[in-house]
Amino acid sequence: MYVSMKIAVFQQDIVWNNPAENRRKAAEAIRKAPGSELYVLPEMFSTGFVTEPEGIAENHCGETLGWMRQISDETGAALAGSVAVADGTRHYNRLYFVSPDGNTVWYDKRHLFTYAGEDKHYVAGTRRVITEYGGVRFLLQTCYDLRFPVFSRNCGDYDAVLYVASWPESRINVWETLLRARAIENQCYVVGVNRTGSDPTCTYGGGSAIIDPRGRTLAACKPRTEETVSAEISMESLMAFRKKFPVLDDSDIFEVNLEK
Repeated sequence: MYVSMKIAVFQQDIVWNNPAENRRKAAEAIRKAPGSELYVLPEMFSTGFVTEPEGIAENHCGETLGWMRQISDETGAALAGSVAVADGTRHYNRLYFVSPDGNTVWYDKRHLFTYAGEDKHYVAGTRRVITEYGGVRFLLQTCYDLRFPVFSRNCGDYDAVLYVASWPESRINVWETLLRARAIENQCYVVGVNRTGSDPTCTYGGGSAIIDPRGRTLAACKPRTEETVSAEISMESLMAFRKKFPVLDDSDIFEVNLEK
């Protein structure tokens, strides 16, 4: 039986290194937009994109993950967003996907943004993570991962990709172009959530959107605006399109070395 799912994205203006305030704002936005089955927040939504996480990153079971579980339980919806996490002396840019039953799946960002020095303070992930929720299979990805199509290639194992990001306004056209490309080439839904506002080093323009497998925009946030938008994705529509135009059947077969 095919399912549909309503997904909401919160294009957040993140207060620099103020987790309590950012969690409060996110909770308020979610409560003002009830009825979705999945809410997606930007990259490092509780602190902003910190490239030097020492003294800032939370433990794996820290306050922000606890808050995500609380909000998920309260709303009966899943919640996704990334957090700077410390595991002893190691740090990870960790994307959490929390379900209302308390189940938590996480993905550690694979492609660290060396241009900003992220690789000097974080450890790259070594797992490609897909999680199923509500009859939809989600591939979890973070920001810079968007530039590497081989890593996100659909092997027939997912239906939608989540991209959470802190993508600079100066390269927003790249963000918008690649989101659409990933949807088209992988015949999947793409949920791209970027922050807005600014931090001590960068300005962010938003561009958050939910895109269908044909590359059409189902919902989009206004540029440079903090807001929440939602759209419904349909597995029946997705499967019908893949059957009518079976591009994935002609894909190349390859393996990705995740230990590199």
